Amino acid sequence: MRVRVLGSSAGGGFPQWNCGCENCRGVREGTIQALPRTQESVCITADDQDWFLIQASPEIRQQIESFPSLHPSHLRHSPIQAIVLTNGDLDHCLGLLSLRESYPLVVYATERVQQGFIENNSLYRTLQRFPNQITWRRLSLGHEIPLLRGNGKPSGLTIEAVTVPGQRPLHLRTTQLSDDPEDNVGLKICETSTGRTLLYLSSVKKISPEVYECLCSADCIFFDGTFWSENELLAVDSKGKKAQEMAHMPIGEKEGSLSLLAKIHIPRRIFIHVNNTNPILREDSLERQLVQDAGWQVAYDGLEFEL
Repeated sequence: MRVRVLGSSAGGGFPQWNCGCENCRGVREGTIQALPRTQESVCITADDQDWFLIQASPEIRQQIESFPSLHPSHLRHSPIQAIVLTNGDLDHCLGLLSLRESYPLVVYATERVQQGFIENNSLYRTLQRFPNQITWRRLSLGHEIPLLRGNGKPSGLTIEAVTVPGQRPLHLRTTQLSDDPEDNVGLKICETSTGRTLLYLSSVKKISPEVYECLCSADCIFFDGTFWSENELLAVDSKGKKAQEMAHMPIGEKEGSLSLLAKIHIPRRIFIHVNNTNPILREDSLERQLVQDAGWQVAYDGLEFEL
């Protein structure tokens, strides 16, 4: 399995357009050791020809152009076979509307995420220009299914939606009145020929027994790297929320993911969906050093590896 990070930041990107925090100001001015990042998206393949996207970020066009393997090989073509959504947050699904140029799309999502994107969304009509312009394939919690190409043929990969504590998107809280287990999921992706498993958990409120069990059997994990500390946003904006209030488990602190996952020995561990305020973005920070000393990587746009 070949894996490529297209975008590695949380919503808003890095630098964030309306933020003048130390990190954003420093990366704009070139006064800190940090790389700009677009919003979270990863692509995977089992054969170096047919690719699957995890998330459709608002910067999807830029991200596709940044990676030649995703370019069309002839008129009206795309090697992107399907897009997989882990939740209905705008930074994960808004890019679908940018792929409206009369080309068939396949999207894997839970029923809840599909409903949240379709219902009461007049913009969805841009993806209904012709019959079957968009095909939805259902992710059901705890059920492993083949990850199929656009034509329905096997890709050499399987996928399973994993229950992960989270919450429904902010923009749906007036129409979806309570949280549901299908609002936010992790992805367990397995290459059938090798048995190697990628676990994708970019939004985690807490480590449940189900999440911990999946972590113990993975060969590689992408894990929620949004915030370093619980009060990180409050330090730069008095109107900000705590990490847990936004359904993100902080990395640092006594009950943070770095501590709680210390005994899980996975060959490759990567923090992704990193917020612009997080000090691990700075390559010379103490927090970055702590992460690296613990055997973790910090995702960046363009990170690529074979699993």
